Amino acid sequence: MNGRGAPCGCPFLGRHKACPYRCISKGKRVILEEAKKVIRIEAEALIALAEAINGEFERAVELILASKGRVVVTGMGKSGLIGQKIASTMASTGTPAFFLHPAEGIHGDLGMIMRGDVVIAISNSGETDEVVRILPVIKRLGASLIAVAGNAASTLAKAGDVFLDISVKEEACPLGLAPTASTTATLAMGDALAVALLLQRGFKAEDFALFHPGGALGKRLILRVEELMHKGDAVPLVGEGTPMREALFVITSKGLGITGVTDADGRLAGVISDGDLRRALEKGTEFLERPAGELMKRNPKRIGRTDLAAGALQRMEAHAITSLFVFDEESGDRPVGIVHLHDLLKAGIA
Repeated sequence: MNGRGAPCGCPFLGRHKACPYRCISKGKRVILEEAKKVIRIEAEALIALAEAINGEFERAVELILASKGRVVVTGMGKSGLIGQKIASTMASTGTPAFFLHPAEGIHGDLGMIMRGDVVIAISNSGETDEVVRILPVIKRLGASLIAVAGNAASTLAKAGDVFLDISVKEEACPLGLAPTASTTATLAMGDALAVALLLQRGFKAEDFALFHPGGALGKRLILRVEELMHKGDAVPLVGEGTPMREALFVITSKGLGITGVTDADGRLAGVISDGDLRRALEKGTEFLERPAGELMKRNPKRIGRTDLAAGALQRMEAHAITSLFVFDEESGDRPVGIVHLHDLLKAGIA
């Protein structure tokens, strides 16, 4: 308690309506309510932004698509941090882009901009000194300018070949000082641009994989079945006439919990799993002298050699199985390998 009686030490003495920190009479902040209010304000800003999208957005997308250069994103402070994310998102989705710090730009880095580039300049006020100072040079270098600002009457907005309005009704900060709703709106505008460009370019998952070779995402998009499959002598196979006693040995020795059963021409006719063996053993051991062709399950699930490993995992999960025999166009119905669930998990496909 302070000397004047406010239990929270607030200079507004608990008069919460006047207090920018929204204190209540007992001096405690309603934390959850304040958090929800911040999110609501930012959500409302995004809804208003979506409703305000107009032909200028289309012009911005067309300007970038028509460009033979790159996208250069610039901005100071919080706008700069958002700009870095926008440039990164574009670069990873098929639009060559990089971030240029405007303060570094006025000290030599403007040489990064080339004729034919498109510059996306971000400033909520539209009057950020470092950004405004590089605008004339951008024009002289022959680059196009997309102005992203919250003030249509600002220097930046007027200088742009295209103006994208990211103005918000209010910031979520109770003091109205820290960029909150405005930076959220800017980020959403950047994502909207990146996705619109992605769609217009016909960018596919395979293209995305080229820029994300590392980590679990890259593995899911790049690794193919042929890179993980067992092949040659490691593939468990027996003929239809092979006694089950020998088939059991193959299942055990190959360590994959399954064997394929082939016909006289080497084509896969069916499979026998260790689960099939356990169920048969419950009825006795007589089956061990019978041919594999009598106990096998026909029409086994399969996968293509060049299919994505992630697709093999999805197929296993869908059919509650742990192995898939692998085929290619040349082999026809003759298996060229087998891929096991453990191979996929060990490779990080999950």
